[in-house]
Amino acid sequence: METTESALVIVGAGHAGSELAVSARQQGWAGPIMLLGEEGFLPYQRPPLSKAFLAGTADAESLALRSQSAYDSARIELRLGARMTRIDRAARYIELADGTHIHYSKLALCTGGRPRQLACAGIDAHHHPTNLLYLRTQKDAEAIRSHLQSGSQLVVIGGGYVGLEVAASAIALGAKVTLLEAQPRVLARVAGPALSTFYESVHRAAGVDVRTGVSLRKVHTEAGRIDRIECEDGESFKADMVVAGLGMLVNDDAARVAGLATDAGLEVDAFSCTRDPDIVAAGDCTVHHSPLYERTIRLESVPNALDQARAAAAWLCGKPKPNHGVPWFWSDQYDLKLQMVGLSQGYDRCVLRGATASRSFCAFYLQGDRLLAVDAVNRPGDFMVAKRALAKPVTLPPEIDLADESRALKDVLAVAPPVAVTGNH
Repeated sequence: METTESALVIVGAGHAGSELAVSARQQGWAGPIMLLGEEGFLPYQRPPLSKAFLAGTADAESLALRSQSAYDSARIELRLGARMTRIDRAARYIELADGTHIHYSKLALCTGGRPRQLACAGIDAHHHPTNLLYLRTQKDAEAIRSHLQSGSQLVVIGGGYVGLEVAASAIALGAKVTLLEAQPRVLARVAGPALSTFYESVHRAAGVDVRTGVSLRKVHTEAGRIDRIECEDGESFKADMVVAGLGMLVNDDAARVAGLATDAGLEVDAFSCTRDPDIVAAGDCTVHHSPLYERTIRLESVPNALDQARAAAAWLCGKPKPNHGVPWFWSDQYDLKLQMVGLSQGYDRCVLRGATASRSFCAFYLQGDRLLAVDAVNRPGDFMVAKRALAKPVTLPPEIDLADESRALKDVLAVAPPVAVTGNH
């Protein structure tokens, strides 16, 4: 067993793990820090995988979050190709797939997630079709990119952000793209009908064959590859490659066995602490109570991963500072920058500021008079104003006209009274 005094061991070398390691050193952690990652690459950015990297406008070197020398300077031991299989909380060590035991003084779990697999008649779990791909890692993006060429037929299954971003990147490379979504509209789980309609029209105008409300009947294969996809309505789509964007499953197997995870993920508090005082967690694998929305949430976002990582590092170094960040996300498709702040679930009213035809507008989601979330398309200034407003948060009585563009948004929201949220600050 590898034993080190006051060792901080971080499992998962994504945005959260890399940030936690560096932040802990900056905030005063004096002992050894070991950062373990399953992949063979330096910790890298994931958002460009479906955008610039897939489209070929960014290379692998540009993805790195930090250089090797940055980890060396911070005295962070980076161990790649290491997969954790077990946590022994009583003896305070983790076990790796190769049988190695690594002792920890404090443990940080930043294990992220993995793509949800496509389940459909014709898919043999033991013989994965070679042209059925998912997008989560750099290798995934490289595999998709190697299959894409001008004129190739891509079928994207899933009309969420990943599916739409892959479709946009593939169109830019000259591929023929069909997108199949089971819901009545794209982005159905995360945005209102106005935004869905807008993005469907944008993709159709770019050449994507968008099909919504479709169910898969069977995948037909030849020589270990998907040849075509048959839908319940009888229509079939030929495919040189299929990319499934069906959401994410949390990597929490070891944590679950160790009693740290629920069905939703690893439970953490505002300091990123788990129920074990020696273990923190950050990133996509975690769930936490949101005072802002008064419910338990799990966020798949880089800003949340960074916020939780910094909170964990501060707590580990004896400088506790709770994380009360407002959820925010972004998506790049074609020439459109979509920036989202807040969570719109439960809204009963949507107000548009600006015309969708202008390709520059905001959608405000309200529950009664309470502002829940804002989607901003090509309006970075309005997004920043909305982000500050949601941090309060605010109510918007009927006399406040969000759609009135004769007044600057900051002036409109300046008169909005705040909402008292228990435990937010």
